[in-house]
Amino acid sequence: MKPSILILLKILVWLVCLWPPAWLLWGAATNHLGADQTATITFTTGLETLWLLTASLAITPLRRLSPRLGWLIKFRRLLGLFAFFYASLHLLTYIALYAGFDINTMAADIAKRRYITVGVAAWLLLLPLAATSTNWTIRKLGGKRWNRLHKLVYAAAVCGVIHYWWQVKPGVRTPLTITVVLVVLLLARPIQTWIQRSKAHPA
Repeated sequence: MKPSILILLKILVWLVCLWPPAWLLWGAATNHLGADQTATITFTTGLETLWLLTASLAITPLRRLSPRLGWLIKFRRLLGLFAFFYASLHLLTYIALYAGFDINTMAADIAKRRYITVGVAAWLLLLPLAATSTNWTIRKLGGKRWNRLHKLVYAAAVCGVIHYWWQVKPGVRTPLTITVVLVVLLLARPIQTWIQRSKAHPA
């Protein structure tokens, strides 16, 4: 892909990823976030986290489908960091607007409310991935160890979806779409590996 087109795509990705917080800020300033502004902020940041994580996980299966899609790898780190950014906003919304920065309240919620427990677990899994997203840390850790560490993204995504399901009311099916997409992506990797090995070593 031409460098100029790649730059334009990166600018587009940045604009798309920054649009939700811009919309939330505008909505909060103009009182257009609905009756429960805190719930709107929480839902938006949480959903953006899941979709960005899913988008980053989709890059490797897509690249395996065609060598022409190799340029997608240049967006995986960016999408992953934006996912952590939204996850941090999601967590901060809970800490500031729901718990009121009260440590005792947060400790009690983490112990008693399972959706908060698994949500915090998802954020903690993403934390070392964001901290080791630089080229310097890749060199220090080495490619193999870095890749093993960053497989935590699968566990983080699964915890995020579980967090979503446990938070909605019984009978609500809004998390179904993101769940199906994530399951397809998780199954795509071992299936593609098996197909590649079968072609390399036919029976």
